[in-house]
Amino acid sequence: MNYVVDAKRMKAIDEITVNEIKISALVLMEQAALQIVNKMKAIIHKSDRILVVCGAGNNGGDGIAAGRMLMLQGYRVAILFLVEEEKATEQTKRQLEIARNLGMAMEHKNKIHEYNIIIDAIFGIGITRNITGEYEEVINAMNRSSCLVLSVDIPSGISADSGKVMNVAVRADYTITFGYQKLGLLLYPGADYAGEITVADIGFPGCAAESVAPDTCYYQKDDLKRLPKRQDYSNKGTYGRVLIIAGNKEMSGAAFLSAKAAYKTGAGLVKVLTTTENRVILQTLLPEVLFASYDNMDRDESNEELLAIIEWASVIIIGPGLGQSERAFLLLTRVIQNATVPVIIDADAINMLAKMMDSKQCYATESRILYLQQFLKENTILTPHLKELSRLIGNSVSDITDNIIDTATQCSYNSKLIYAIKDARTIVTHQNKKYLNISGNQGMATGGCGDVLTGIIAALIAQGMEPFDASCLAVYIHGLAGDVAARERGTYSLMASDLVDSIEKVLLGSETII
Repeated sequence: MNYVVDAKRMKAIDEITVNEIKISALVLMEQAALQIVNKMKAIIHKSDRILVVCGAGNNGGDGIAAGRMLMLQGYRVAILFLVEEEKATEQTKRQLEIARNLGMAMEHKNKIHEYNIIIDAIFGIGITRNITGEYEEVINAMNRSSCLVLSVDIPSGISADSGKVMNVAVRADYTITFGYQKLGLLLYPGADYAGEITVADIGFPGCAAESVAPDTCYYQKDDLKRLPKRQDYSNKGTYGRVLIIAGNKEMSGAAFLSAKAAYKTGAGLVKVLTTTENRVILQTLLPEVLFASYDNMDRDESNEELLAIIEWASVIIIGPGLGQSERAFLLLTRVIQNATVPVIIDADAINMLAKMMDSKQCYATESRILYLQQFLKENTILTPHLKELSRLIGNSVSDITDNIIDTATQCSYNSKLIYAIKDARTIVTHQNKKYLNISGNQGMATGGCGDVLTGIIAALIAQGMEPFDASCLAVYIHGLAGDVAARERGTYSLMASDLVDSIEKVLLGSETII
């Protein structure tokens, strides 16, 4: 697990390191410069002409120090300093003084086109206003050039908190960021501007980060060791029972994808409760699945049968392809009222919840979020895509997109519920914890992929994982499966069924990590 921080937390980590632990800011700057140089030397040649474009902050000082080190190793380097020297930080003034004492060349902005490598050290993570004037002109000139660009800490013009472009931003080929990953480098559109990202250790002590208490993390391959261990002495009951209430007539695919994904992720037993019309196709495509029909369960005398099926389960999925009929509303209500195990609410079930709140004239976002907290039980997992979340909480899609981290925080802060908000960067959030997913690709923007995710989440819960941990790991595995499928089939031709078939390859690869 790796932490992701916003600008405020990163600044706090820096201040604690310098002011309380007493590691010099200049020492940190020199360490940052060394990391930049090591990265640069892997991608440049002695024949290259390197321009370090600097601003007044410590980000500029990092760039100047790196340029000086490269010059001393025989590279051709010049500095373009964009502000009056008196506006610079003390550390950056010191770096400028050293550079001048060594005779480093100082360049004019009109000469950018004469260089083929640029180190972007204009703005760091603290930018909060739109970029205009001379800075805008310089960044546009950098973007128009054919130069290879390495950005220091974050591409200049990208918000470290949201990934937003502050009017204009540097399009980097590489970004080297220090200490911890930044939200703005992972969220879009910032992720599109960052190029290849390196997170470099420059000496921030772990205790500094712990005192700041980062609340957001992301996973990498080593985190597959979180998978539940398989036991030698076990049987199908050991790995849990998944109940999937899904698939209206002519919508058997959602139930199939979810059920097969659950089996592929290690669930012991999977039962699909659906319309009788889906029996043949489901049992033909997936003979391992247990089948039950809800066609007569809207009659009072069928309550006991439905309750028995609910009680059978270790975890319940409700919603994929279910439709929004009176029967579907009844099934959702019965599950919410009677389930004592984790429930994953997806697709049509999310839209039915939204309609329930509409019928009670509950329209304000705060009221809708509170209603869900009161109406749904602990360990309920909601898996909306952005349009479904818009219906659920009453915010526009554009407002959610523009404030995705704040929206996730608002939905789950001090809440017993878990939200897996599906987007290009899916966010899983519970109480004061957030997971930001970085696996996956654009080929997964196709029908049925969400149904696969619900099956993976359910299987991990059935095998004993806590619901929040299972949701985070499932989202990561889901994305990895998409990446495997994309390598084999390309992103244009990727289908949800390809993800299901790729789960086994992800889990097989995990065995060397576990």
